[in-house]
Amino acid sequence: MGAERRGLLLGMAAYVMWGLFPLFWPHLKPAGPVEILAHRMAWSLLCMLVLLAVLRQWSWIRELARTPGKLITVTVAAVMISINWGTYIYGVNHDQVVETSLGYFITPLVLIGIGVVVLGERLRRIQWAAVALGVAAVVVLIVAYGRVPWIALTLAASFATYGYVKKRMNLPAIHSLAVETAVMFLPALGYLTWLAWTGEGTYGHEGAPQALMLMGAGVITVIPLLCFAVAANSVPLSSIGMLQYLAPIIQFGIGVAVNHEPMPAARWAGFGLVWVALVVLTFDAIRQSRRERVDVPPTAMAAEAPAVIEPRDLPVSAAPEREATS
Repeated sequence: MGAERRGLLLGMAAYVMWGLFPLFWPHLKPAGPVEILAHRMAWSLLCMLVLLAVLRQWSWIRELARTPGKLITVTVAAVMISINWGTYIYGVNHDQVVETSLGYFITPLVLIGIGVVVLGERLRRIQWAAVALGVAAVVVLIVAYGRVPWIALTLAASFATYGYVKKRMNLPAIHSLAVETAVMFLPALGYLTWLAWTGEGTYGHEGAPQALMLMGAGVITVIPLLCFAVAANSVPLSSIGMLQYLAPIIQFGIGVAVNHEPMPAARWAGFGLVWVALVVLTFDAIRQSRRERVDVPPTAMAAEAPAVIEPRDLPVSAAPEREATS
């Protein structure tokens, strides 16, 4: 099997696993969203430490510690992904899976907004059209829900900010997740200790299966990340960009077909506007990519082509991971 085909399959596997997460989190009840988040942070760090030990990747920690600015950036990223994970778990465990999928559908539109407001980027007309469709979709959905879809907006805003911050960090995916979970480890451990002290925690009180599944929150966080890390190094970014819609599509399907969440006509209209906006953005991205390929000489393209790596080289990935999303 070619490296690119293997990477594509692993990338699909990563996004499918992230898409199926709504089937996992409800089984951790009666643990609340914050307790589940704390366990996910704590056990994810343990998994990352084991992985780094196996790969013998420690030298980068010393270099990171010598860069206070990057440490501050990592802390901001850790807070953003904690908000994202916690909101996602809350939404899934409160039968709002469809709304969580909306959050990840509109994230690309929020990223465009950050590019315009923070980075001063100029949009093409077709991109403005996509943004206008996205804004119209949110207005329609506010009317449809009878409230502001705060779960979706929080997910989109937190993950878009997280993506922007991670771009500035420029850390490999595995390294960044290890540091982000390390930053949140003490607050998570402190909260779990407090729950145990007050008797309000569920770990160890709801039977072995629930306890094992709480521990497994770390494992299911790391496995798709590993798959994505390989994919990001052997698959063109344009393909990765297309794959990213797999997860919210699966989440939406679970919300409608499995959880039977209500989808009146107004909500379908709102989601339809979002999907049209994403089609417009995707079309524009593909067209722009083709134009750039035509403008770049073949020799330059060959020089800039990413090297194909083996699994043992995973930590060199510089692509931002998506799971950190769900």
